[in-house]
Amino acid sequence: MLRSMYAGISGMKGFQTKLDVIGNNIANVNTSGFKKGRVTFQDMMSQTNSGAQGPTATRGGINPVQVGTGSQLGSIDNVHTQGFRQTTGRPLDLMLEGDGMFIVEGNGTTYYTRAGNFYLDDDDRIVDANGFYLQSVNGEDLTIPEDAESFSIGSDGTVTYVNADGDPVNGGQIALASFSNPAGLEKAGSNLYLNSENAGYNGIVAPETEGAAKVVSSALEMSNVDLSEEFTEMITAQRGFQANTRIITTSDEILQELVNLKR
Repeated sequence: MLRSMYAGISGMKGFQTKLDVIGNNIANVNTSGFKKGRVTFQDMMSQTNSGAQGPTATRGGINPVQVGTGSQLGSIDNVHTQGFRQTTGRPLDLMLEGDGMFIVEGNGTTYYTRAGNFYLDDDDRIVDANGFYLQSVNGEDLTIPEDAESFSIGSDGTVTYVNADGDPVNGGQIALASFSNPAGLEKAGSNLYLNSENAGYNGIVAPETEGAAKVVSSALEMSNVDLSEEFTEMITAQRGFQANTRIITTSDEILQELVNLKR
């Protein structure tokens, strides 16, 4: 059978995956803290018809003769560039401007997130949308008492509230997790990430220290998805898919001609 037919099939599979990633990016264009995905491809192993030959005293060198067998998925990367700021005016909406991830604890598991929409639960603890507890630099849950008259969160992550007596109280400092390779984090759904062996976890740091991000209160970091870029990539993937189907169609026509040689 023609190798071009199988090369076309591999190309179609690759562009289908690319469209899946593009569709997920577009679906999360308004998801807080979402980081877009990117697909890269690699060529498959080539079939060697003849190897390379070095030059001799009477003849020059000869390059190898190889025929490619198609393409394959190289990687699906998470692109951790900064998302744009959306001002909300809500003091428990927090945005990270720079490197780092919020740390939340839930179901006995430590998760990391860039989505900063936090809330107060019935026990006065700061939690995310999943009910997981936001962690402080000393490893404890952050709380704001119900009788607090007001509270604020500084750029260094310090939670300060005014008690019933009108005195300011330090309620702790938000912790951030530092990663040398955040693209290596594993997505766990619900805007959460899990640590992996390739994420380069560097430990817990305080905001605005050791190159960590600063905390911006009353704002959210939105998705870093660029719709114009995604639509352009969608057109590229669609045309690539169509071109590979044309390869299969042309290969089929050639096979049909071979079958028609004997009548």
